[in-house]
Amino acid sequence: MELTLDDDQQALQATVRAFLAAQAPSGYVRSVIEHDHAVNPELWAQLAGLGLTGLLVPESRGGSGGGLVEAAVVLEEMGRLPLPGPFLSSAVLAATAARRLGLHELLGGLASGADRGTVAIDEDGHGDVVDRIRTRASRKSGRWRLSGTKSVVLDGAGASWVLVPARTQEGLGTFLLRSPAVASYPGLDVTRRLARMELHDLAAERVGPDGDHTPIWRRVVDDGAVALCADALGSMEQAFDLAVAYAKDRVQFDRPIATFQATKHKAAELLERIELSRVGVLHAAWTSDVDHPDRAEAAAMAKSFVIPAAIQVTGEAIQIHGGVGFTWECDAHLHYRRAKSNDLLLGAAGTWRRHVADTYLATR
Repeated sequence: MELTLDDDQQALQATVRAFLAAQAPSGYVRSVIEHDHAVNPELWAQLAGLGLTGLLVPESRGGSGGGLVEAAVVLEEMGRLPLPGPFLSSAVLAATAARRLGLHELLGGLASGADRGTVAIDEDGHGDVVDRIRTRASRKSGRWRLSGTKSVVLDGAGASWVLVPARTQEGLGTFLLRSPAVASYPGLDVTRRLARMELHDLAAERVGPDGDHTPIWRRVVDDGAVALCADALGSMEQAFDLAVAYAKDRVQFDRPIATFQATKHKAAELLERIELSRVGVLHAAWTSDVDHPDRAEAAAMAKSFVIPAAIQVTGEAIQIHGGVGFTWECDAHLHYRRAKSNDLLLGAAGTWRRHVADTYLATR
């Protein structure tokens, strides 16, 4: 298998990189953070015009008909900033969930950018994010009602709708809430908007096919984990580039610190992590697009390796900067915040390492 991008994917990468360089430079990211903008309507409309908001939506529903490899290409470029906004939650997680659940009526709005969706999977606790879902759905007077707490809802504030997995007597079901009421709160990653949903006997619409939806949500989580890894790949690449550039400019003992052996060794180790992460992301995305038998294992391998690698690379980038790396003016800390946030979303690395062990041992 050749883990390289084809001509169309390279063109997509170049288009997204040029667009972000022109429309969302570092100053844009700082402006969004300082003014607490959830989404820039003009930038979102431009992303829709490029077909990115409907990247994972089939062409028959108004989308671009791309796969997870194409989404990984886009997320890597966005991770370099890192770009604020609901692309991950709406164009990736919500679109994947709606497509897998057969909710075709929701896809057109996502593709056009008119609607922004999200999913509410994460709940308090530890371990597998699907296994730890405790929100209950019960039928009362002919209507479904939800009770529970969704502690992490990406871009919940302002979302047009949210898909909520909840426990029923049949297993895991899926429920649609339109214009959800959420409580926003700050997170470590200042470029992301988090929200909490308190569901107290709240009426909701049950959606999706009959039966247990557990396999569907496991697939959504797996693909979402690969998307997070692609975002982390771009973020660690940019943090590494910032560190190398600073090491070439920073003079100590009449020499640039880039000439010191300790700095060279550290840079080589970080570059190794980045390149191994790239292989893991592309492989996991490809296995998802072709429904390879090793898909679940590849996703688990990616999440358990790439995110810790991103934490290491971005953390060391701060160290190479020295004291300035801890200041607000240096972008290095933004990438470290993103890496730590990506580790906690959809389950920490330890949980995914357990998945790797389980899937490997199951076949031996």
